[in-house]
Amino acid sequence: MGRIGNIINRKGKQDAQRAKIFTKHARLIAVASKMGGGDPEYNATLKNAIEKAKNDNMPNDNIDRAIKKGLGAGESENYEHITYEGYGPGGVAVIVETLTDNKNRTAGNMRYYFDKNGGNLGTAGCVSFMFDRKGQIIIEQNEDISEDDLMETSLEAGAEDFIVEEDCYVVITDPENFMEVKESLLTSKYEFISSDIEMIPQTHSSLDADQEKSMLKLLDLLEDDDDVQNIYHNWQQ
Repeated sequence: MGRIGNIINRKGKQDAQRAKIFTKHARLIAVASKMGGGDPEYNATLKNAIEKAKNDNMPNDNIDRAIKKGLGAGESENYEHITYEGYGPGGVAVIVETLTDNKNRTAGNMRYYFDKNGGNLGTAGCVSFMFDRKGQIIIEQNEDISEDDLMETSLEAGAEDFIVEEDCYVVITDPENFMEVKESLLTSKYEFISSDIEMIPQTHSSLDADQEKSMLKLLDLLEDDDDVQNIYHNWQQ
């Protein structure tokens, strides 16, 4: 394949990947609007879903269509939030949050992905005790940000912890305080690399080269599944 062919092929893959990401966001937005209404100012779940979609450059037209679809959705489109837990290769703890309209299909897929890559799907609670559910806001370090000011603003707003990494600041909150801390930082004009409620591992696992290949394949399969919304693991990469 020549250079032009490679460019076209790469663009096709990128477009397909972007379409999958938009599909996941649209589903989450539709469910959030169906459950709590279509006004993000009065629906924190919807507001957060829209912000995540915009961070991935999802067009406003797509977002509006997803909201309208959620508001008009009938009994034929009932999605469930289902969380799966299991062990990846080398005993890595894995949590997969899904949003599905067919739990039999999703459960079968999850089992296949884990079994195919040296892992096994477990029962509810088998690994979640190794994680803490926390709000996490990541802000890139730059010369315009005062570490002391950011820490003070975060803690005064109700943050639980403030961590200085090599190239970023990490603000940790209880899930209940997440939106309040986030809004306070936005009001203070801070820009985020990411902001969401996450499952943060308490300890980490290491893998050998072969196990790493299997783990990456497992993560690729999970990320490629339209039903999968979030993946958490304790692999130290």
